[in-house]
Amino acid sequence: MRLRPTPRGWGLAGAGLAILGLGTGMGSTDLVRIALLALLCVGGAAAVVAWRDPARGRHRIDVDRVVMPNPVHAGSVVGVDVHIRARDSGARTRLAGLKFAEQAATELSAGKPLKARVVRERSEVTVSYTVEAARRGRWPIGPLVVTRTDVFGTVASSATLGDSAEVTVWPTVVALPTPSDVLVGEPDRVALGARSPSTDDASLRDYREGDDLRRVHWSSSARRGALMVRSDERAGMRPVSVLMDLPLRGGVPLEWTISAGASMALAMLDAGHPVRMLDGARVSAAGTPFVHARTDSARGALLDRTLDLESTRSAGEAEKHLVAAAHMLDSTEAGGEIVLAVLGALGPKARESLAHVVDTAQGWAMVRTDGVSAAQQQDSEHTVRALRRAGWRAVAVTPGEDVVAAWTRMLGSVR
Repeated sequence: MRLRPTPRGWGLAGAGLAILGLGTGMGSTDLVRIALLALLCVGGAAAVVAWRDPARGRHRIDVDRVVMPNPVHAGSVVGVDVHIRARDSGARTRLAGLKFAEQAATELSAGKPLKARVVRERSEVTVSYTVEAARRGRWPIGPLVVTRTDVFGTVASSATLGDSAEVTVWPTVVALPTPSDVLVGEPDRVALGARSPSTDDASLRDYREGDDLRRVHWSSSARRGALMVRSDERAGMRPVSVLMDLPLRGGVPLEWTISAGASMALAMLDAGHPVRMLDGARVSAAGTPFVHARTDSARGALLDRTLDLESTRSAGEAEKHLVAAAHMLDSTEAGGEIVLAVLGALGPKARESLAHVVDTAQGWAMVRTDGVSAAQQQDSEHTVRALRRAGWRAVAVTPGEDVVAAWTRMLGSVR
């Protein structure tokens, strides 16, 4: 708790000190008594206010904060209800004289004071307001700041009540069409197997990351001591990896890259594909697990991977991350995988690493052309040509453009 005199308190204390000096100099007992009374009024008020701290003691006040909806996508409006409750009659007395102020991260309040609606009841006060989730990330809201003064208005106190809450803000996503006849062309359908699965098909293979567990042949798995799946499983939905090469600077390039990657991941998940998101920086030797189920929790699991993504510190770091992700894709042995990538202009090592990915997978890529300089534009165009020569379907995109238009153009890049 923080105590401070109000302007009235400062004036009273200043006057008391002045009168005390005057009374002492003049030898007037009455003036000294008046001065001491003024100073005692301010000091006593401070003691009473401190003793009646609403955040402590037997009569403390409880705070419960409800944030709905949470999580949200960037650009969404979030409603916040703060319920301040008194436990007993002593707490109700403290509650009556309190003024409330709520704190929120700049990314939620835009640096402006929050406008709240306050509803007071006998034993509860409800503070309601809205904030706009401007940026992707995890942003704090609260705790509640309460202020009160003594009965004479000479001393004010401020204290925080309750804990802070966290608002989870996912990137903006758009609905993308998923034409399976384009993503899985005729040669791929032959390789994957176009026949209908039969109940007596006994051809088995080892389980691979991304395989549907419903295709596991449990009796054979038990005999061999390892998971085995029926080979006709490959006629099912192919696993999809969404690879994001994060730009060197934040703002529009970074958020557009993440938004495009998240939109592609959700579109493929909704189409029934096992999906995983890769950003290179957090690729482990064990690989990144696929998300299978088409549920809200599965969508949330994918979107949660975007919350802490940040732009890379240098071009060397970005290339290192991308090479690590490409190596993982090349070594997972998930034949027939679909790789969807949002990339920047690539260096020689990254181009070489990504070229090997399409030996066993099908690659689709959007390559950012930020347009900052002519040299950068040429590097992006060179990257598009190099990827196409390696077997990728690649197109140039501009950060900030319509994601659906970029996606449609990429799907139309089949040669």
